[in-house]
Amino acid sequence: MRMAGRSTTAPGRGAAQTGHGDARTPPLRPGGYDPADYAAYVVSSASEAGVSPLLVMTVLHNEAYKPHHPLLERLWQWWKAEASFGVANMHRATFEQVRRRHGLTGRWSDLRDDPAFAIHAAALHLKDLDRRLPQRHVRRYTRDELLALGYNAGERNMRAFARGVPPGPMARSYLRRFRAHRGRAAGILADRDLPRDAAAD
Repeated sequence: MRMAGRSTTAPGRGAAQTGHGDARTPPLRPGGYDPADYAAYVVSSASEAGVSPLLVMTVLHNEAYKPHHPLLERLWQWWKAEASFGVANMHRATFEQVRRRHGLTGRWSDLRDDPAFAIHAAALHLKDLDRRLPQRHVRRYTRDELLALGYNAGERNMRAFARGVPPGPMARSYLRRFRAHRGRAAGILADRDLPRDAAAD
């Protein structure tokens, strides 16, 4: 398997800037991609960001609906110019917000070529959403479910859902898949003896 070894960080900024830089490239074969292959990166990035590894891993499963090999992502973007990049499917505008807030030196296009960097950016974005989610919210959703909805539908919609505004069809579908993938994501972390809910102090 080819390795994604290009650095996206300035010297001395630390591994978090590159996402550790040595994650395997997702396979070219359709159906060959498995978020479980990146469990260790999920845990390390979640710990650095201070969010639940289970949340990040479940979001990765929700975002695994299309091939993530860099060549296929380039073709996807050619077909759909505003397509998202990386194993966590991040749009350019969202990435630019994360980049500015956290001083990332990587570019949006690096998400396509460096899965670990993409996971790191996703964990930081979930942390940003968590900071903006009120502590009190309707009881029909867990906090992680609201954060996942925020990842999919944006911060403004997340805050509306937290107040009790019903999600639309796409957000409801995302939530159903998030709930369905939760057990599998937890099993992956347990099988590898990795923490599921640990967060940075």
